[in-house]
Amino acid sequence: MDEDVERRRLESAARADYHVEAQRRRDEQESVQAQVLVDRFVVQATQAGLPTEELTSRPWSGGSRYRTGVHGWYLRRDRSVGVAQDGGFYVLVVAPERFGRWRTLPLDPSPPPLQVGKGGRDGESVALDTLLELRLHW
Repeated sequence: MDEDVERRRLESAARADYHVEAQRRRDEQESVQAQVLVDRFVVQATQAGLPTEELTSRPWSGGSRYRTGVHGWYLRRDRSVGVAQDGGFYVLVVAPERFGRWRTLPLDPSPPPLQVGKGGRDGESVALDTLLELRLHW
């Protein structure tokens, strides 16, 4: 009986590992495709003369914004997502940081998704290509 339970536990763990690895591969492939769209946007925005500004992040809890030292374009009017001049994709909602208002907080780029806001509330999810096109005409 104990051997059967152990075998099922190991099989279940192997299936879970397989699904985690498959999702990681899908996410990587999606990010490669999305990065092409982001790079194309940077070229188009630069050619169109869209002005850049320093991207700021905001804490989850709300309140004041934090300087990041990254210059680029906001993709959403609520300033929750941005693209840097070098093609980096940034999610600009961060954990609260003590004394964050008075310092420049470093921010690492994220792998860009093809669907921005996936898993969020209704109306918050939008295709990256649509979002980039809307920003060009904003």
